[in-house]
Amino acid sequence: MGKAMLLAAAGVALAWSGAAQAQRYDATITRTQHGVPHIVAKDWRGAGYGVGYAYAQDNLCMIAEEFATVAGERSLHFGAKGSATLGFQSVDNLSSDLFFRSAIDVPALRRGAKEQGAAALALTAGWVAGYNRYLKDLGPERVPAECRGKAWVRAITADDMLRLNEKQMLLASSLNFAPAMANAVPPGSEPPTKTSAAMPDPAKFEVASNGWAFGGDVTANGKGMVIGNPHFPWAGPSRFWQMHVTIPGKMDTAGVGIAGSPFPTLGFNKDIAWTHTVTAARHFTLYQLALDPNDPTAYLVDGKSEKMVVKAVTVPMPDGAAPVTRTLYSTRFGPVIVIPQAMANWSKATAFAMRDANAGNQRGIGTWVRIATAKNVGEVRAAVTETLGIPWVNTIVADRHGDALHADVTAVPNVSAEKAKACATPLSPAVARTAILLDGSKSACAWDAAAGTPVPGLMPAADQAVQARRDYVANMNDSYWLSNADHPHPVLSPILGEAEKPVSLRTRSGFIETRALIAGGKVDHARAKAMTFANKSHAGELALKPLLALCAGKDVADACAALAKWDGRFELDSRGAWLFDRFWMKVARLPGIWAVPFDAKDPVHTPRDLVISGETGDKLVAALKSAAEEVTKAGIALDARWGDVAFAQRITDRIPIHGGDGALGVLNVQMMVPAPGGVTPRHGSSYVQVVGFDDAGPVADTILSYSQSPDPQSPWYGDQTQMYSRKQWVRFPFTPAQIAAAKVGKAVRIAE
Repeated sequence: MGKAMLLAAAGVALAWSGAAQAQRYDATITRTQHGVPHIVAKDWRGAGYGVGYAYAQDNLCMIAEEFATVAGERSLHFGAKGSATLGFQSVDNLSSDLFFRSAIDVPALRRGAKEQGAAALALTAGWVAGYNRYLKDLGPERVPAECRGKAWVRAITADDMLRLNEKQMLLASSLNFAPAMANAVPPGSEPPTKTSAAMPDPAKFEVASNGWAFGGDVTANGKGMVIGNPHFPWAGPSRFWQMHVTIPGKMDTAGVGIAGSPFPTLGFNKDIAWTHTVTAARHFTLYQLALDPNDPTAYLVDGKSEKMVVKAVTVPMPDGAAPVTRTLYSTRFGPVIVIPQAMANWSKATAFAMRDANAGNQRGIGTWVRIATAKNVGEVRAAVTETLGIPWVNTIVADRHGDALHADVTAVPNVSAEKAKACATPLSPAVARTAILLDGSKSACAWDAAAGTPVPGLMPAADQAVQARRDYVANMNDSYWLSNADHPHPVLSPILGEAEKPVSLRTRSGFIETRALIAGGKVDHARAKAMTFANKSHAGELALKPLLALCAGKDVADACAALAKWDGRFELDSRGAWLFDRFWMKVARLPGIWAVPFDAKDPVHTPRDLVISGETGDKLVAALKSAAEEVTKAGIALDARWGDVAFAQRITDRIPIHGGDGALGVLNVQMMVPAPGGVTPRHGSSYVQVVGFDDAGPVADTILSYSQSPDPQSPWYGDQTQMYSRKQWVRFPFTPAQIAAAKVGKAVRIAE
């Protein structure tokens, strides 16, 4: 990795903004407690340079592998039969490579990159140069052992960042259809591999979150306050990473980003704080195609035959093996997909395609620059609504003036309720839970073009949901309909999510706790933090007492006795919590378990009243018995302390973890997977922030549950995880004096 290669890579990045290659990069990095880098630079390019350098220090092997993934090189480096995590499923490496080599149009992304704006382009170009500078400074012999000597640890270019950004944009849409695209072949052809493709299941849409914005009418000092509790993976490129970026006079923003973020995309500055939650809106549609009877690779639109676009995609293989070439097909409605489980097969008469509103979305980074530098809620609203650049998350924000906002405004197909109904096919109801399926035989079923949108076919912000208030707004991943439980939003297009339908137990718990918080007095940091980590289970609140009455005297005496010890929470000292978790996962979707049905006029408290009589009662007892057997078989006591069951391993430290599954109505979500002697977090509360304001600037309490670095050799591998376990918070050092007081080691200046 010589200097010439690094300069060439930086030069490609600079070409995005038309800047001269002779310009210098210059940044100073000061680390404070827990490894948080505070990057100071005189311009946007220098800020990105410092962030890219510091991020590589903490995440080199992980992010280097991610660059190999988005380049479509997993088969080459890790073998075609290995697997990658794309979106919310595990995908074989060959399907992953085929997807990235076909779905990502790099020349188009280069052309569209200017949409991000000059600041975003310069930040990203700087990130590329900073990453490459760290590789140079490190040298091959000092690369972490995990990836030392690997060919995929290499200098990067602007194209690598374009691919990475596109992957992040597609996280809630195309990425989940990668096997369905990679294995779609015409009728009569043998499927190249047995596809694992499945329709995305909203119930398993795990990149979720809770977010609150409190207005000045309910806070202790009359200024806004934000609670951000995003639920993200504990491992991999979607891990959050803390940073603070300062460009005097332009940006002074702290918070987090995921892999490749050149500045905080969730956090705070001196005037606003914001968080994001995954929206219930759908960012794609499916199309059912009527095929030309004479050609299964042509389809009929308004009775006229239209040939599919054919593309040969070649994937390099390891160890000198011949590359694999696959022919893939696409239409005016997007790539052809095959999902047998959803009856989406390619026959002589019918095929299916998928169109993604975020394909080629180059507006996101520029939108986040505007948010990160906003001075009030109004500027955030303008950024989100004017660009339609936010890909798949709600935006929840409050400012020092006491205004609060929830904007469920994203890149969404412009499909009205009327169009969805008029363009439905006989198969549409069967997939309605996960997707809107439209009739591709009619040109009138294309997305509607509306004036003023940056891309034709996107739904204008005026038709999406925004609530601006002075009390509170909140979202726990249910639809726009409830962002304030006392003021539901009018019903909008179904592509934005369901309205006047049952919401999750986590959403119900969130609004119950919010109402209680406000009723108990003015909201301040201490009370906000206590609510965030209260670890109550709303499922336990609804079901535990009747379940104990039911199981008394049945042949589940031990399980019943263990549940009698449970306090209804997922605290470290809560006994029997894992038993209730296993029980609830078996019964939560049983029909008829609630005596009081859902009422759209009282969505927070319905359905309720567990049915414990008759056949339903028998099923509950059987489920409890099965849950007890499962827990016992795993070698866990029925009344085990939750802190003895749930833990995060950090080298030799077994750190107990509080929080539970959101399906149990736990706000502090931790979704667990089996581990030796118990379970460990795979996904859940990650970067948690409670941010308010005083007269000088932000007052932020933060914690990063899994700690700053995934590298076991890093001093910041488990320190915040220990703090999270003890419910401790970090008062974030924001001012120069605070940063100096919390500094760890010497500040480092890098320049070239």
